[in-house]
Amino acid sequence: MAQFERIRDVISGPFNPSILQERTASGWQIVSIEWRRELPANEAPSAGAFNDDIPYGLRISDDCTRLEVDLRENQILIQMMDLLVQDFPFSNIASDLNEKGFRTREGKMWSQVSIFNMLPRLIEVGPRLFSTEEWEARRHKFWKSV
Repeated sequence: MAQFERIRDVISGPFNPSILQERTASGWQIVSIEWRRELPANEAPSAGAFNDDIPYGLRISDDCTRLEVDLRENQILIQMMDLLVQDFPFSNIASDLNEKGFRTREGKMWSQVSIFNMLPRLIEVGPRLFSTEEWEARRHKFWKSV
């Protein structure tokens, strides 16, 4: 699986196209352009602005330039994945997380629905979890008990 690096250039003055040429020459590809404008006092942000959630299991880094693994949320993802692999029902997974003191980002208790809603994120993060040494140890433990 290919590894990618991302950086963010903060432009503090008028835009100079030379930065695009420099980055492209160094192997970088443009993946997004972010625009900003000052809103007039009587105008609200347009629909869809500022509504991107940070994926569960990640957090904004201390320098605010990238996303990094949130250890607590990552631990919850691993626990969910572990119980799903063992074919536990969503109700049991929610109970297990709640008994261990884990809560959702909003501070609420886990429910069957909140576990179900995490499935797309678990599918997305699965390859990273499966490649870790910790998961390998869990897998061996699971297969020995079967």
